[in-house]
Amino acid sequence: SLRNVQPLFAELSTGGFAVAHNGNISNATYLRRGLVGRGSIFQSTSDTEVIIHLVATSGQRALLDRLIDALRQVEGAYSLICVTSEGMIACRDPLGIRPLVMGKLGDSTIFASETVALDIVGAEFVRSVEPGEIIIVSDEGIRSHKPFMRTQSRACIFEHVYFSRPDSIVDGNSVYSVRKAIGAQLARENPVDVDYVIPVPDSGTPAAIGYAEASGIPFELGIIRSHYVGRTFIQPGDGVRHLGVKLKHNANRNLVAGKKIVLIDDSIVRGTTSLKIVQMMREAGAAEVHMRIASPPTMHSCYYGVDTPEREKLLAHRLNIEEMREFIHADSLAFLTIDGLYRALGESGRDPSRPTHCDACFTGEYPTSLTDQDEIMAAGQLKLHAVG
Repeated sequence: SLRNVQPLFAELSTGGFAVAHNGNISNATYLRRGLVGRGSIFQSTSDTEVIIHLVATSGQRALLDRLIDALRQVEGAYSLICVTSEGMIACRDPLGIRPLVMGKLGDSTIFASETVALDIVGAEFVRSVEPGEIIIVSDEGIRSHKPFMRTQSRACIFEHVYFSRPDSIVDGNSVYSVRKAIGAQLARENPVDVDYVIPVPDSGTPAAIGYAEASGIPFELGIIRSHYVGRTFIQPGDGVRHLGVKLKHNANRNLVAGKKIVLIDDSIVRGTTSLKIVQMMREAGAAEVHMRIASPPTMHSCYYGVDTPEREKLLAHRLNIEEMREFIHADSLAFLTIDGLYRALGESGRDPSRPTHCDACFTGEYPTSLTDQDEIMAAGQLKLHAVG
C-alpha cells in the first residue's frame, strides 16, 4: 500500500530521518511487538519502519550511535540508505547478504544496490560497501565505520543466478560472466543430444550462451520475449502469472518445428512458467523438449528480501526431479549442482563448514536466526498438537 512506499520518513529528536531499505528483517514482527508494547505508534506495515522506531527509542545520544544500537537488535539482511540532518548514511548488514555499492558523480556520492544504476546516471563506480560497514557522507567528507564483529561474509548467491542485472558487477564479479560460466558448468554436468540450445529469455540467456559454447550445440532464439511485461515469478496470483507467461513469451515456430531442443532457464520456483514454456514448444512442433536449470532446485523459502513463496508452494519442495519433469511435461530435466554453482563463481566447490554465500534457498542453511519464522512454525505445531 502507499503507506509502505519508501523512503520512510520521521521527525526524530535529532531531526528528520529518512530511510530506504533493500532486504528483509527476519525478526521485525518480534521487535515491532516489543516497540508497540512500549508505546511506539506505527504508520506502516513495513519492516523498514521498525528500524526508525529502534533509532527513535535508543538510549544513545549521537545519531550514529543510535543507528548502530538499532542495527545490533535486528537480524536478517539489509542495505540501508539514511538521509539525516547530519548527512547521508549507508550501511550493509554484517554478512553482506544484500548488495550495496558506492559511486561518484562529480562532487556527489551515490549509493545503489547495483552498479548498473551508476552506469545509467553516468556515475563512476568506486567500490562495494563492505559487509557490516557504515559510511557517513557529510560536509566534513566521507567517513567509514565498522562497528560489528567481523565474520565470514554470506552474499546472496541468487543475485548471480537471477536477481541482479547481467550488466552489473556484484562483489567484484561480472554477473554476465558468472551466468555464462554457470551455463558452461551445467553443460558439463548435464549434457543432452539436441539440435538447438534455447534460452528462456531474458534471465536464461547468458547461461544458454555458456551452455552452447561448452557443448558445441548451436544457440538459437526459439522463444521471443515481449519486453513490455515484467517478471512473472513475483506476480501475486496464479491467474496473473499464467497470463503473464502468454503475453511475455512466444514460440519461434519456424525454428523449433521438428527439432530436438534444450531449454535453459535460471530456476524453477512454482513451476508455472516452466510448464507453460514446455507446452508452448510442443505446440510449436518441437520433436523433443528437454530442460536444464542453471541453479540447484529451489527447495526453501527466502527470508532475506527475495520474494519467493512459502515453502509448500515451491515445486522442488513437494516433488523430486523425476516428478518435476512429469509435472512440466519435459522429455528430461536436470539442475546444476550446488558445487557446480560455486565453481562458476571461481571456487573449488561449496565448503559445507564455511560457505561463502547465502544459499539457503537451495540448501536450507540460513546464515542468521529467523525469529519471526520460528514463532510461526511453533504456533503452527502448537495448533496441530491441539487439534490432534
